[in-house]
This record gives sequence, structure tokens and C-alpha cells, in this order.
Amino acid sequence: MSRFSKLEFEYVSPGRLETATELVAQDEAYHLREATAAFENGEFEEALRAYARVLEHNPKNPLPWTGQVRMLIELGEFREAKLWADKALEMFPHEPELLAAKSVALARTGDFKAAMAFSDASFGERGDSPYLWTARADVLLAQKQPRADYCLERAVTLDPSNWLLHWLISRINAHYGRYIHALASAQKALALDASRIQVWLQASLCQQQLGLHAAAAESNTHALRLNSTHSLAREMMATLEVTPPFFHWWRRCRHFFLK
Repeated sequence: MSRFSKLEFEYVSPGRLETATELVAQDEAYHLREATAAFENGEFEEALRAYARVLEHNPKNPLPWTGQVRMLIELGEFREAKLWADKALEMFPHEPELLAAKSVALARTGDFKAAMAFSDASFGERGDSPYLWTARADVLLAQKQPRADYCLERAVTLDPSNWLLHWLISRINAHYGRYIHALASAQKALALDASRIQVWLQASLCQQQLGLHAAAAESNTHALRLNSTHSLAREMMATLEVTPPFFHWWRRCRHFFLK
């Protein structure tokens, strides 16, 4: 049985016991806030389960259904995301962001024709949100289409001061190996909110991929200053400390030698 087969109804809040008073207080809005916070912290598994808890209270709310599809995409579970989108679209066939999320899942599994059709459908409904445009860019990047950058720029014009949007754009660019673009977006996110450990780690990842070893270590150090026990930050720093600097220099320069 897939671990997602009962996703919308199987969530247990980890790490603590809940009193009767707390259970009463944990309504739909509470779990939606928890899901949003987990998403913004880069805790996608946690967000996935919190969205499921929202559905326990209200299975007719399209937002947590869409949130679950988006979290599955962030976790790299693209086929599961498509299946979950299909399930949700049976109830909400005209939900723009749900249609957009399915377009991303399709694009990342290589079904480009269907991905474009669902992206078109998302704009054909009532929506014009940053996510519709980042999803469109995702579909175009999967096909190596040049208009992807226009879509990302359009998303930013709708919400230019949102650090979360810049971070998510960075993640999209990184997924497609566009680390220079990804680093630029991560740095924009940090300029808006430097307290986000996951954005420092995103910047470090991009810098490491670009062979900027010292800068990657510095970004990782900022992350550890925010949370010295963060497991991913500690793992990344350990990798940076043992990786020879010349390896990154060689990775940056090798294309000259291969000409």
C-alpha cells in the first residue's frame, strides 16, 4: 500500500502529547497555520501531514489538497503528486492552483503535452497568482523553453517583496541545474528575510554546485548560527569540510578542458 493511500486522514502530531483543551483548539485554521509554517521552514513532510490534518476537519477545502500536491512535488514524489492531483480534481475540477500543480507534476515526469494543457487550463480559470506563473515556468524549463524566465519575472512582479516566492523560484532553478539563477533568487530571498535557515542552506547548495567553496561554507555557517543543531546544516557543513577545494575549481573549469 502506498504511504499516501490514506494521506488525508493519517496524521499524528509528533513529539508531544495533546491535552483535551489543546485538541479542541486544534481546528481547521490551526492545522492550516501549522502546514503553512512547516512549508515555509522547508519541512515538506511535516507540511504534508499537517495539510492532511486540515482535511480531517474539512475535506471540501481545496487549499490543503493543493498544498499536499505541492509538497509531494517538493519531496520529489512526482508520480504520487499526479495521482493526488487527479483525486483532488475530481472534487475541484476548476481550481487554478490545483491545475497548475498537476501541470508541474506532469512536466517533471516528462508528459510535456499534458503539462502544457493543464497549465493553460489554470490560466483559463479565474486565477492569476505567482504560483500559476512559477508552475508555467517549471513546465517550460522541463522542455528547455526560453520563455520560462519571462514567467518567473511575471511571478515576481505580482509579489516582489515575498521572500518565500524568491526561495521557491530558487528551488525551481536548482532542480533544472540553473545554479547561477538559483543563487541569485536565494540571495534576493535573504535580502528580504535573513532569518530563514532553509534559504541560507539553499544559497550554500547553489554555491557548492558552482564551485564557490568558501562562500558555501560561509552561508552554511550563517545557517548554523540560526540553529546549531539543524541536522541538514550540520551534514552540509561536514561535506564542505571534507571536500577538497580544488575539486570545486576543477568542476568550474572542466568545460574549458573538454572543448
